Parts: sequence; structure tokens; C-alpha cells
Amino acid sequence: MSDLKNDRKAYTIIIVISAIVLSLILFLGQADQSENIPSYIKWLPTFNATVNGTCFILLLFSLYAIKNKKIELHKKLNLTALLLSGMFLVSYVIFHSYGIETKFPAENSLRPLYLIVLISHIILAALVLPLILISFYFGLQGNIVRHRKIVRFSYPIWLYVTLSGVIVYLMISPYYSF
Repeated sequence: MSDLKNDRKAYTIIIVISAIVLSLILFLGQADQSENIPSYIKWLPTFNATVNGTCFILLLFSLYAIKNKKIELHKKLNLTALLLSGMFLVSYVIFHSYGIETKFPAENSLRPLYLIVLISHIILAALVLPLILISFYFGLQGNIVRHRKIVRFSYPIWLYVTLSGVIVYLMISPYYSF
């Protein structure tokens, strides 16, 4: 199979995966709150923030590794970050499938800052998934030139999304009521 055919197939899979994830997240945003919320659910936001923070650190180490030409370490760190991001996504879906919604208090003077961080986090999280997957595709294919081109966009966005996820958690967690 030609590279072009492989690329088209990969792009199709990436678009389908990204569309499914985005649709699922949008659907969950409309869910009514469940009356029976299991006790473990209250720990998922902390777990998610921990996973995001860990991914942030892994991504920083990954950059350090590649700058020092430690390609295998770079690959392992990125694959670990991708796996953890997948775990985050599953946990996020489970948590939000119960329709839990926590609002940042309108009277809190930090609300505008919270909303800026939250909205930018949500938009960039939606945009970064296909970029991450394309980055991995090129990297794992050994197409370093194309990998570097896409990573110039995907890396800083992924880094911001992982950090802003932790910031959102730290700002909203005092208002959880479960």
C-alpha cells in the first residue's frame, strides 16, 4: 500500500475517532443528573487532575528527551502520556455520564479568570485530539519531517490543555457538592 493510501486511511480513522469522542462529550453535557451516584465518582475529578498533571510533566520530560536526542525515551514518555490521556478520557466520560454539574459562583471575583481558562481548555481539548493522533501517526511511521511540522502545533496545545485541566480542577473543586 502506498504512503498516500496509508495516510488517507489513518486520517479517516483519526477523524472518526475524534468525531466520536467530541460527540460523546457533547452528548454527556446534556445528561440529567443521576439519582444514584456511586461513591467512587467523587474521586474521579481528583484522579483526572492527577492524570492531567502527570501528562503535563511527562510532556515536559519528553521535550527534554528529544532535545537531548534520547529518541526511545521521548517515544516512551509520549506513549505513556497518550495512554494516561486515554485513561483520563474514560474517567471523564464516566464522571459526566452521571450528569454532575458544578458551577463556579457568580459572585466570586475569580469567575472571569475561571471562565477564560475553562473555555480555552474546552475548545483546545476538542481541537488537540486529532492533532495528537496525527503527531503519533507520523512519529510512529518514522516520518520525522511531518511529525515535527504537526508537533509544532499539537505539543503546545496538549501541554496547555493538561495544565489548564489542573487549574480548572483547583479552581472548581472547592465547590463540589457530592
